[in-house]
Amino acid sequence: MFSKTGNNTINIITIIASFGVIVGSLALFIILSGFSGLRTFSYSLLDVSDPDIKVSSIKGKSFIITDHIQQILDSNSTIKSSSKVIEERVFLEVKDKSEIAYIKGVEHNYTKITQIDAALVQGNWLDTTFVNTAVIGRSIAYKLSLGMGSFEAPLQIMVPKPGVGFINPNNAFYKTNVQIVGLYSGTEEFESKFVFVTLAQAKKLLRFKDNQVTAFEMKLKEDVNAHTFAEEMQKELGNDFKVQTKEQLNEVFYKVINTENIVSYLIFTLIVIIALFNVIGAIIMMIIDKKDNLKTLFSFGATVKEIKTIFEFQGFLLTFFGMLIGLSIGVILVFFQKQFGLFMITENLAYPVEFRYSNLIIVIVTITILGFIASKIAISRISEEFIEK
Repeated sequence: MFSKTGNNTINIITIIASFGVIVGSLALFIILSGFSGLRTFSYSLLDVSDPDIKVSSIKGKSFIITDHIQQILDSNSTIKSSSKVIEERVFLEVKDKSEIAYIKGVEHNYTKITQIDAALVQGNWLDTTFVNTAVIGRSIAYKLSLGMGSFEAPLQIMVPKPGVGFINPNNAFYKTNVQIVGLYSGTEEFESKFVFVTLAQAKKLLRFKDNQVTAFEMKLKEDVNAHTFAEEMQKELGNDFKVQTKEQLNEVFYKVINTENIVSYLIFTLIVIIALFNVIGAIIMMIIDKKDNLKTLFSFGATVKEIKTIFEFQGFLLTFFGMLIGLSIGVILVFFQKQFGLFMITENLAYPVEFRYSNLIIVIVTITILGFIASKIAISRISEEFIEK
C-alpha cells in the first residue's frame, strides 16, 4: 500500500486511484445525506398542510355526520384529535383584483390536527371570539396585494349558488366579507390554495346543515401506523367513504422525492464505478511491476490462488482507506452544514442535510462490493503462464 515502487508512474496511478475513491465515497454520502435532509424538510411542510388521516365522501362533495360515524370516531382510542372540515372552491375579490382558491372551514382545535399555526409568518391563527376573519397563504396575499388589517378593502369570498336553469348574474353568488388576521407559508401549491375560516363561517356561507361537512381530518397518536389505521377505518365506514393517509393525499410528491433519491444514488454509484477503473489500473500496474517477486513466491511454493489473494487484499485496502477518508470528510461536512449552514438556499434557509447511519451503511456496502469486484477484475490477469513467462 505505502511502499515506493521502482516506477514512479505506478505511485502516481495509485494516488489518483485513492483520490477517486475518496471523492466518490464523499460525493455519494453527501448526496444521500442531502436527500435525507430534503425529504425530512419536505415532509415537515406536509405536516403543516395535511392531516395524518382524511375521510371524505365518494358520492357527492359533502355528507352528514351521523350518530354512527360520530360513535366510530369517539370510540377509537388511537385518534389523538379530529376536526370537521368544510372545503369548497371559491372566488376571491378585493378592489379590482380577483383570484380562485379554496375556502376551508375548520374547528377551533384544528391546530392539533396539523401544524398550521407554526407556519404563520404574520398575525395570528383564527380566534372564535371574532367573526368574519380569515387566514390566507402568502401567495394569495401577494396576488391580491392584500395585507393584514386591510379594513378599507376587506376580502370578499363568493360561492356560486347551486341550482339549474336561468341564473340572475346580479344574484348568482353567496357572498361574505372577511378581515385577514394571519398569513401562512408552506409549499407553493399550499400557499396558493386555502383561505382558512372558522367552521361556522364556512357553514353559513355555503348554507350547510348543522352536521353537514365535506370531510373530517384526524391526528393519530405517535405509535399508530397510519396505513393500518386507514384500512381498519375504511372497513368500519364502508364503501361510501374514502379514507386517505398523508402519503396517499400526496402520492405524486412522495413518488417524486423517492424516485429522485434512487436516481441520484444510481448516478453517483456510476461515478464511483468509473473512479474504480483507476483502482483496476493501479492493481494491474502493481502486478506487472512485481512480476519478478511473484516468480520468486511461485518458486517457493505459493499457489496462483494465494498470489491472487495478495493483490485482492491490496485492492480491498486501497478502496477501504479511500472510503474511510471520504466518509470522514463527508460526516464532518454534514455536521458543519447542520451547525453553521455553509450552503444556503435562501438568505435565511440553509440547505437541509441529515446524518443517518443507514446512509453510512449504504456507502460502505456499495464501495466495498464495487471495490471487491474491481479487485477481482484486476487479478484475473494473474495465471501460471503469466508468472513464468
